[in-house]
Amino acid sequence: MPDRSTPTDDTRRSYDAVAERYAAEVSYELAGKPLDRALLDAFAELAADGPVLDVGCGPGHTAGRLAGRGVTAFGLDLSPGMCAVARAATSLPYAVADMTALPVRTGAAAGVLCLYAVIHLDEPRRAAAYAEFARVLRPGGHALVAFHNSSAEVRTGQEVTASDWWGHPVALTFRYLDPVAETTALAGAGLQVTARLDRAPQPGVEHQSRRSYLLARRAG
Repeated sequence: MPDRSTPTDDTRRSYDAVAERYAAEVSYELAGKPLDRALLDAFAELAADGPVLDVGCGPGHTAGRLAGRGVTAFGLDLSPGMCAVARAATSLPYAVADMTALPVRTGAAAGVLCLYAVIHLDEPRRAAAYAEFARVLRPGGHALVAFHNSSAEVRTGQEVTASDWWGHPVALTFRYLDPVAETTALAGAGLQVTARLDRAPQPGVEHQSRRSYLLARRAG
């Protein structure tokens, strides 16, 4: 029979396959990322009245950082395997969810955090995700979205596919996004970008790509 799997199915299965190894490789990265820690701490202050949704939470290290700053944080991830790893690591609540159809009440969240997860979505699905971020945010709520924008090998707007990751078969597409285009897409969803940070990679700490962070606010 032909393979009828969707990109969403492929992404879920891929992260399930690498969940434990991914946690071992990534969970401690924040210790070597001073700008990321500062951004998360600032975001925790902006959304201090909570709750905050960590969408595409992976192994839970960023949700754990927010919780450590007194924020009521909930993790959502497409991968059940990632949710299980995150739950064991932090004891915070996690649920399996697709960011293009969040199982969250309208206006329920003070903040939405989404780090390096929209890179797996094509443009229409990113637009759907941004619309969901705006829907679940209360008026005046904040979203912080991060993504890779380029590397030495990959230009902005290009994508890379992976079929093997740490010895596991995967089917993943990594998109290197244009922060100007994503700012426009967020605005189209009703999220006005209030701050932008672009940075070079931290040597020896993370994948060597340049990154962008967009802080946006829902009007109201």
